[in-house]
Amino acid sequence: MRPALLLTGLLIVACPAAAAELRPFVATYEAWYQGKAAGAATMQLQPQGTQWEVGLDIRGNRGFAGILGLNLTQSTVFDVANAVYRPLQQSTTRKAAVFFNRRVSGVYDWTRNIAQWTGDLKKTRQQPVALEPGDMSALLINLAVVRDAAPGVALRYRFVDGGRVREYLYQAAAEAEIVPLGEMSYSALRVSRTNGGNDEMIIWIADGVPTPVRILQREDGEDAVDLRLVEYQGAL
Repeated sequence: MRPALLLTGLLIVACPAAAAELRPFVATYEAWYQGKAAGAATMQLQPQGTQWEVGLDIRGNRGFAGILGLNLTQSTVFDVANAVYRPLQQSTTRKAAVFFNRRVSGVYDWTRNIAQWTGDLKKTRQQPVALEPGDMSALLINLAVVRDAAPGVALRYRFVDGGRVREYLYQAAAEAEIVPLGEMSYSALRVSRTNGGNDEMIIWIADGVPTPVRILQREDGEDAVDLRLVEYQGAL
């Protein structure tokens, strides 16, 4: 069941009190790059005591090892406060070669309302970032889109990740479309980021599936990293 919605200006945002119950899952994806099969990916959501951890691991095949977007491990530890996904810790590792790793980790301190990152990133992005209620990491925004998407709605989130702060605006299509993925097809709703400029993000959401069935990043009008769901299962 989709959450109740409130109209705010020209945007529709999900009512936190109606957030869907989180359920653990493990999802496997095929990873494509510029239209070519390039590797595999795993996304999972697991409970950690009273908290949760969502993770994404993308592994490029030989020949794609030098592409940062295809050799990426991300995770966010979070809790649910008043039905809002609230990030607590975040980490990212990017690999472009055997001896080239870039690691970044961050802490969201909701007592002081400050987030801060350390590791392999610019000094300007290691400065404290002021937090606002509802701020989320990239992975949490993916979960929120799955929860909030409904035909024709516009969605707004504040991205706070890796020392950066951005507003993410999404628009859902008016109706679902058939999305073929290997030997399977899903009736899925296309949700597109509308303020990414030359960097587009398109997410397809299917009812009853706890994770996006497809995640496509496009650069300058061309397909870049494309994750296509192979299978998913709830954790035991």
